[in-house]
Amino acid sequence: MLNFDEQRFRRIQSGAAALASGLDEAIGASLNAGADNLFFLGTGGAAILMQPAAQLLQRKSRFPVFIDWPAELVLTGSAHLTEKSIVVMPSLSGTTKESVALLAKLKEIGATVVTLVGHRETPLGEGGDHVFVNFAEDDTSCESFYMQSLFIALSIMKHRGEIANYDALIAAFQTLPDVLLETKRAYEPKAEDFARRIASSDYHIITGAGSVWPQAFYYGMCILEEMQWIRTRPVHASDFFHGTLELVEKDVSVILFKGEDELRPLSERVENFVPNYTSKLTILDTADMELSGLSAEMRALISPIVLATVLERISAHLEVMRDHPLTTRRYYKRVAY
Repeated sequence: MLNFDEQRFRRIQSGAAALASGLDEAIGASLNAGADNLFFLGTGGAAILMQPAAQLLQRKSRFPVFIDWPAELVLTGSAHLTEKSIVVMPSLSGTTKESVALLAKLKEIGATVVTLVGHRETPLGEGGDHVFVNFAEDDTSCESFYMQSLFIALSIMKHRGEIANYDALIAAFQTLPDVLLETKRAYEPKAEDFARRIASSDYHIITGAGSVWPQAFYYGMCILEEMQWIRTRPVHASDFFHGTLELVEKDVSVILFKGEDELRPLSERVENFVPNYTSKLTILDTADMELSGLSAEMRALISPIVLATVLERISAHLEVMRDHPLTTRRYYKRVAY
């Protein structure tokens, strides 16, 4: 595979999978101590990666869950954010400015803070009540953060008696590093062609629904915009027909992500409409991936993880094709803002 270290990938994703029991312990202790809601409070890309876990709780659990922006909460607070809140703060660097600023407020409030970081000796690595460290870098962080946040959601459902097959799902997650590696290998011959389709346009509408919508948003904003300086318009498939459809015309690129949860019909609606008006529809569908040994329920649960792992292969080809390394920045962590 192009510019890819298999052992490094397996080590990082196995590290994430190994955090399941510790996260379950921390969540169980918090619930036993009277926690009555959960906040996912990340910044930027890390925040987006928390969304599938939040969706899972919103749809399958009666435990209140919130997603908000740390930069806003520092200024406004929230009536729901109390000493009985569990706050999950993901930050790969452990130094994200907005999240660090909120951490001091959370200490004053008395909320239980769970930090998910790549480095312990950082403000967030040392500031959480429960700290979970799994080193990763930008090309491996999606899968790691998706897994950790889903472990948290599943743990809440387990302790509340809202899920019957927790152990089976967690066991399936332990096989995921190898399954994802096989998925990368299988997709590698197709990755260059997908990258060429991206490189051939300077603007893309990117869409999806359900648990894969966050990955569409993430890939447009954090990879194509931040790392490749390509203009995108991420839009949820539910909103596609309430504005964005008017931008579809000949030679406009539309990239559609399809997962395997119950929201798949919303993506299919876009799929049926777009080819009537542009020939540049490109689809990435987890149903096309083998994912050996995984149940239909598990496939639906990990659809965003599968997309992330395949998109990493696409991005590896894209940066070479465009002679634009994914690490190149003009402003991000380069200038004061």
